[in-house]
Amino acid sequence: MIQIPSDLHPDLVPLAFLLGNWAGAGVTDFPGAEKANFGQEVSFTHDGRDFLEYHSHTWVLDKDGNKVKPLESESGYWRVGKDRKVEVVMVRDDGVVEVWYGELADKKPQIDLATDAVARTAASGPYSGGKRLYGYVKSDLMWVGEKQTPEVPLRPYMSAQLKKVVSPEEVAEMARNLPELPDDGIAFFK
Repeated sequence: MIQIPSDLHPDLVPLAFLLGNWAGAGVTDFPGAEKANFGQEVSFTHDGRDFLEYHSHTWVLDKDGNKVKPLESESGYWRVGKDRKVEVVMVRDDGVVEVWYGELADKKPQIDLATDAVARTAASGPYSGGKRLYGYVKSDLMWVGEKQTPEVPLRPYMSAQLKKVVSPEEVAEMARNLPELPDDGIAFFK
C-alpha cells in the first residue's frame, strides 16, 4: 500500500511510492566485471522540501547470501515537475556524477530515466551513460539499470527486487493502532 505523508511536498506525491527503506537482492553482469549476486539497501526520505533524498548501498553476496565485499554506493536528489517529468542528480562512490531525466508512467508507479550529463573524475572507470527503470510491483520496488562505456554499447548490467523495511518506530505505530484482540486470538483471523 502506498502511503502519502501529510508533510510531503505536493509536487512529490507522484513519487510517494519510493518513500521508505528498502532491502533486497539482485544480479549484476557487465563485460569486464565479475558476474555476481548482490544485496542492496536503499532509502528515499523527505524533509518537506521539493525533493526526495536517495541513498543506495550494494555489496557482493556469496552463494549462501553472505556479504563478501562492497559493490557500489550512490546518493542523490529526486524531483518531479508538474508535467510528471522526473530529474535526478546522483553521485557515485567511483567518482561519477550524473544528471538523469525521465518521466512517470501514466496511471502506474513506474519511472523511466536516462542520463543527460555525466562527469567523471580521473580515478573513475570508463562510463558514458545509462538508463534505469523503477517500478512498484506488488508492494516491492523493482529496478533494472543499463549502462554504456566507450567500448560497450548500452546494455543491462544490474537489476534488483527490494522489499519495504519496517523500522522499530513503524512497528510501535502499528502496535498502537491494532484493534483490540479477542480473548481466544483466533477470532482476529476470521
